[in-house]
Amino acid sequence: MNIVLLSTYDLGHQPFGLASPASWLRARGHSVTLVDLAVEALPAEAVRRADAVGFFLPMHTAARLAAGVIGKVRTLNPAARLIAYGLYAAPNAEYLRSLGVESVISGEFEAAVCKAVERSVQTVSLERLAFLAPERGGLPSLDQYAKLHVLDSTRVVGYTEASRGCKHLCRHCPVVPVYQGAFRVVQAEVVLEDIERQVAAGAQHITFGDPDFFNGPAHAMRIVEALHTAHADVTFDVTIKVEHLLRHRQLLPRLRQTGCLFVTSAVESVDDQVLVKLAKGHTRADFVEAVALVRATGLTLAPTFVAFTPWITREGYCDLLRTIRELDLMEQVAPVQLALRLLIPPQSRLLELEEIRAVVTHFDQPALLHRWQHPDPDVDVLAANVLRLVTGLQKRGLSRRAIFRRIWEEAHGAPPAENFDLLPRTEVPYLDEPWYC
Repeated sequence: MNIVLLSTYDLGHQPFGLASPASWLRARGHSVTLVDLAVEALPAEAVRRADAVGFFLPMHTAARLAAGVIGKVRTLNPAARLIAYGLYAAPNAEYLRSLGVESVISGEFEAAVCKAVERSVQTVSLERLAFLAPERGGLPSLDQYAKLHVLDSTRVVGYTEASRGCKHLCRHCPVVPVYQGAFRVVQAEVVLEDIERQVAAGAQHITFGDPDFFNGPAHAMRIVEALHTAHADVTFDVTIKVEHLLRHRQLLPRLRQTGCLFVTSAVESVDDQVLVKLAKGHTRADFVEAVALVRATGLTLAPTFVAFTPWITREGYCDLLRTIRELDLMEQVAPVQLALRLLIPPQSRLLELEEIRAVVTHFDQPALLHRWQHPDPDVDVLAANVLRLVTGLQKRGLSRRAIFRRIWEEAHGAPPAENFDLLPRTEVPYLDEPWYC
């Protein structure tokens, strides 16, 4: 059979979610075309020839973009089986089926996608799979994706996953409705083979896309030790919860020694009450400790935030900015993280909270989210102004520090008392694709 697998957006990475099922499908004799619409056009002729077309939906942005592409694919090939798979597939199953999608798959999707090319499949699978090394042939070259900036140079970035799912039940996380506190490892030899192939294709740095790299710390460290042995000059970055940074602090020096440059951590808020509502499992004090701990190890911490929630006030937002300044994180926080508004997708655990249900106005089906209004209209205005500022200033190429200053002025209604431009600058490694949702 002729199969087309499509990705619309994957945070500037070459999509693992295309390459992994491609290896399974090709092993079963299917002809597979991989298309990343983030960097290339929809191949009309390949779609017309396809017996089945799969859409990879790993995140909210990808799912929204895919909704627009599904109609184009259906027009080009009304007879093709349409498959949607990834975290955002099952929670949006009803809407996807209304668009003509026949099979909807979330969780461990590779085996289910192979079944779906021949018959309808509706599943959330937590099956323990014996993975195959992803086959990336046919995808755009790695140099067309996000780059790592470190000092005055850039590096080509590869992407892989050592595990999927998560042990934790953070209330706002899109992983939770699908995995429900479970996580699954990708066998170490498969991960290392995937990395080996990407290094051969030019990768100088690897992003591990695990929701939490330390869900299985022994598994994770085994992989980076082997990576460092094979390619001592290849660096990497990971995502780790604040509580895991503290719990497994003894591993951080070795993480740095094996080539880790920075750690992304979903901090979300510096307000302890909000952290409890989000079920984050850490406190403001834990975050402050984690910053010092990671910095002392020689690593860079890249915190992410959900800056605007129904519980934030203007003063609370100003407190977030002051905390970032006091912890000297202005260069380490991507400006868009200070503009993000709480996302409430279908099946979100946030809807368990009466105070969330009280501010939700309606479910916006095409946007794939519940719309909500802040109890204080002034905060919604602030959120909109900050997002507009960040979007415009990033397009103009302003530095993170300069954008932070403008956000500060917007929030406080006055310039900061100190000149941020005169403060010592810290050169931090970062990827030039700042979105995180």
